[in-house]
Amino acid sequence: MSLISEKSMVPSRFLSCLIAISLFLIITSSLALLHFNTSSFLPRSVFQLILVNNSTSGFWNSNISGGEIGTPLFPSENVKNSEAVRSTPSSNNSLGSQEPNRKCEVNRALLRVYMYDLPPEFHFGLLGWKGSKDKMWPNVNEPSQIPRYPGGLNLQHSIEYWLTLDLLSSNIPTIARPCTAVRVQNSTEANVIFVPFFASLSYNRHSKIQEKEKISTDRLLQKKLVEFLKSRDEWKRFGGRDHLVVAHHPNSMLVARKSLGSAMFVLADFGRYPVEIANIEKDVIAPYKHMVKTIGAGNSRSFKERPILIYFQGEIYRKDGGAIRQDLYYLLKDEKGVHFKFGSTQSNGVVSASQGMSSSKFCLNIAGDTPSSNRLFDAIASHCVPVIISDEIELPYEDVLDYSEFCIFVRASDAVRKDYLLNLLGGIREDKWTKMWKRLKELTIHFEYQYPSQHNDAVDMIWQAVSRKIYSIQLKAHHDNRYHRSELFLKKQ
Repeated sequence: MSLISEKSMVPSRFLSCLIAISLFLIITSSLALLHFNTSSFLPRSVFQLILVNNSTSGFWNSNISGGEIGTPLFPSENVKNSEAVRSTPSSNNSLGSQEPNRKCEVNRALLRVYMYDLPPEFHFGLLGWKGSKDKMWPNVNEPSQIPRYPGGLNLQHSIEYWLTLDLLSSNIPTIARPCTAVRVQNSTEANVIFVPFFASLSYNRHSKIQEKEKISTDRLLQKKLVEFLKSRDEWKRFGGRDHLVVAHHPNSMLVARKSLGSAMFVLADFGRYPVEIANIEKDVIAPYKHMVKTIGAGNSRSFKERPILIYFQGEIYRKDGGAIRQDLYYLLKDEKGVHFKFGSTQSNGVVSASQGMSSSKFCLNIAGDTPSSNRLFDAIASHCVPVIISDEIELPYEDVLDYSEFCIFVRASDAVRKDYLLNLLGGIREDKWTKMWKRLKELTIHFEYQYPSQHNDAVDMIWQAVSRKIYSIQLKAHHDNRYHRSELFLKKQ
């Protein structure tokens, strides 16, 4: 009996060893596939999530194709999933997370962007740059040859300048920049058509009629632009829905905006736009370029080093929604720990604002003539916790950024109640303020415009925001073209 049992145990032991070895080989092979093989049987979104959760850097630079060349292209699902993981801001966002520079191949980019070769009069010509018959754009590989954008208040709406420079540099392998948007030379390969018109600069410099002019240069350029776009096959393909137009100054594109309302706009807010022309569903809100210098994280003053409780300096008497500034001025101007004064960019105003904000715990961002202002982004650069009193404000990248982590929102109706702001802000504990202050320091990069662009800076974040709008554009285009496309298909039969 014992002999039979002993013999039967041999195959059992052998079988157990064989199963163990097989399991080991399967697990080892699976890990090898996950680490090395981008064409494994796993869905790409799952593959990327596994890599991210294991702190594998550089996953977003892998070879991701957005579709087949020659068809109207939009980012494919695997790119969408990659973007969702990559663009969500976290406390670990840093410039150090970028891969070493290498050429940004088209199939690695999140967005493939076709940019019209408009004459210089629409873009760098407004900065005094003169091209030639064989040179449509300045040499962006040589910093000394890049036209400088004018300073002062002009700079706060310079978004079109930074986006254009970024696209021009996207095909130059020696320039280190994120592989988020890349310029393509064939419009059928693109999922976004970029219109390089410096609309804000055109308004600021050329909106007034000069001597011997019947129409301002700004209006003339807008008229030419509309005629140009409406004649293009690229516009006709989707009725302009896949076009990107930057109109950050609230008064820019006043003539053209209605005619180009189907396009995606990059705006400061929706304050002067009817909802049928501009809305959060299709358009992108971009931050102002802040005027004060960014404070380094190591030089930022802590709670006890900021003697001013509440800070505001700017225009006080405004119209429309900005009337609340006047009400708050009379409520707060004489209160202890409050700096609430008139100020401007003139007479050393920027330096004064920088010193004041960096010495304050809370900086008020109050609605003016429009819901938004540059003051919010000055506060962020100064690591002064913003207090937003603007009921109609729209904020940049709010679909991936939780502003409540580093801003305080106050309804206008509450703010004008006597002692409300003083009691609210004065009652915030040091530990809670410090938590918001630390988050501010982590996220400052998202509001920095620079050239070349860097991972998760303002330019990169805007391109990411554009990519997240592409899906609704695709849905709208396909929905509206159901019968037209069906009729064309049947005619070809």
